[in-house]
Amino acid sequence: MAARDFFRRIGPGIVTGAADDDPSGIGTYSQAGAVAGYGFLWSAVWLLPLAFAVQEACARLALVTGKGLAAIIKARMPRWVLVVAVLLVAVANTVNIAADLASMAAALRLIVPINQVIGVIGFAMILAISEITIPYHRYSKALRWLCLSLLAYVAVLFVAKVDWAQVGVSTVLPQFDFTKASLELLIALAGTTISPYLFFWQAAEEVEERKGRPGDFLVDANHPSGVNSRHVRAMRGDVFSGMLTGVFIMFAIMATSAATLNAQGITNISTAEDAAQALRPIAGDFAGLLFLLGILGVGLLSIPVLAGSTAYAIAETFGWRESLELAPRQAKAFYGVIVVSMLVALSLNFVGIPPIKFLLVAAVLNGLSAPILMVIVWFLAKDKNLLGRWVSPLWSRVLLGVATLAMGSLPVFWLLAK
Repeated sequence: MAARDFFRRIGPGIVTGAADDDPSGIGTYSQAGAVAGYGFLWSAVWLLPLAFAVQEACARLALVTGKGLAAIIKARMPRWVLVVAVLLVAVANTVNIAADLASMAAALRLIVPINQVIGVIGFAMILAISEITIPYHRYSKALRWLCLSLLAYVAVLFVAKVDWAQVGVSTVLPQFDFTKASLELLIALAGTTISPYLFFWQAAEEVEERKGRPGDFLVDANHPSGVNSRHVRAMRGDVFSGMLTGVFIMFAIMATSAATLNAQGITNISTAEDAAQALRPIAGDFAGLLFLLGILGVGLLSIPVLAGSTAYAIAETFGWRESLELAPRQAKAFYGVIVVSMLVALSLNFVGIPPIKFLLVAAVLNGLSAPILMVIVWFLAKDKNLLGRWVSPLWSRVLLGVATLAMGSLPVFWLLAK
């Protein structure tokens, strides 16, 4: 793959991988490091190829067909399958947005004395207006710059006093005791890394990128879909770069939490802002501030992805016009879904439910919908009638199959564990 092809195309995978590390995910990674120390670092190594296989298959489907994931499922599967999957994803996304808005407002309040309610409303309004009024080709550039906020967690990793020898051992030598508590953490880590909203967003961004470069996808007798091997290699490189970024940040947060919170006996971390507060007296104000700024940055990145993936999924289900490149008057229903999703998430912040409860509900819904969607993606990605010569290769189908079995079996192991 020529370097210019990769760098010219880079974006969808990077944004998707970065959005994987939303404030709720940061809270999960922090809790894993606080509770288990370096004990779960090995999970990053195992989750990376599985997450990559899922996202690569979703990107491949959209790249070849020029359609979003919901539109493809609608055309190839019974309608009830689509409705159930999209409903689960929409509810989980909305709950996740509610939790992320609360985390961002709480993080801002630790830096600037501002009322929590004002913070939540302010962030919701800013993000909704930005996503609706800014065309995709400009909005996507902003999302890509926001990915740099993840560097805050790399900086924190090197500020903290990390036992690098133990990090190396824990990364390459998995240790697991199969207790309910350990399985709960592993389910949370897997569910945060392999999340259904990322499937829909990855596919939607591939479609948007394809629409933005029609000259790159000229149809001929050899390539009836307009896709050639250069496109596929560039897509794969972008997706891998994105998932590598997302999983590395997960690794950095777990290692930092282990070196600071766990080392000091702090094991009860419920949210991302709890982790930031706990870091300050241990690793210094600099580390705590970086952690807080990272929460704000990834929140600004991930909430539009959550709302956007819901809008794409519902619009494709009902056949509405959908694109972040369209003006609001050209896709009223599509943008209406974004507004409703934000309003419902906003209202959830005023019903007296703690943010950690939001995260629990979202995790359960993601856990229910992810294996179902992964089975669907697996069947679609090997469908020659749909993808022709661009069906997923054997290695991809094997990894996707392993990921599906793992996501489906972990809750079963949890039920059987003592």
